[in-house]
Amino acid sequence: MEMIEVTANSVDAAISKGLAELDASPAEVVVEVLEEPNTGLFGFGAREARVRLVLIGRRKSQDSAAEDDDGMDEDRPTRAPVADDELDEDAIVGRQVLEELLEKMRVDARVEVQRADDDGEDEDPHWMLNITGQRINRLIGRRGETLSSLQHIVRLICSRRLERRANIIVDAGGYKAGRSNRLRGLAKRMAKQALQQGRTITLEPMHPNERRIIHLTLRGREDVTTRSIGEGRGRKVTIVPR
Repeated sequence: MEMIEVTANSVDAAISKGLAELDASPAEVVVEVLEEPNTGLFGFGAREARVRLVLIGRRKSQDSAAEDDDGMDEDRPTRAPVADDELDEDAIVGRQVLEELLEKMRVDARVEVQRADDDGEDEDPHWMLNITGQRINRLIGRRGETLSSLQHIVRLICSRRLERRANIIVDAGGYKAGRSNRLRGLAKRMAKQALQQGRTITLEPMHPNERRIIHLTLRGREDVTTRSIGEGRGRKVTIVPR
């Protein structure tokens, strides 16, 4: 695990500096804010922001990506598609809607229906609609934002057609599945660090579904607890020793 600490006059500047040093993208790291910046009083007691960047995934090199046009992470897991006769109405309608959208977007890709991970919640199982094909990175976007928007649209259309909530997750090249695995591993490592150092660990701002993975991973533990702090896009998870 590669990890560095960086200081700068703001948290964003420190993160950008750290990404440059690691030669990594935002999707490949998790950021822990160690100290917020403080301008002090009349310049006295001023301090810079200090952050720690933990590298949780490394994309293929450009040479490797040229050989593999998908350009997906090497550690993204592959799952077997579910046979058509095992699909329920949600999966069938979801695949149809996503294929229609991809055709309108002029994206040459296939949609494989897979079973989503069981997160232990008392709810109906979700279906994973995984997009595969050539050059599908543009469907992911920065930190998966484009993919999240596509999923939101698919769910809206499916819910309208089904006249109820559609239990569907949209992925591309196994991006979400791979990041989920890395986030679960990160949650355990940061919980261990919080206990060893006897202090609260604050992670970088995350999307709601990513924060949920951290919470669920550590939910059953008696030595740490997790809380979400902040507002809007700046909302983040803290891991607190009990």
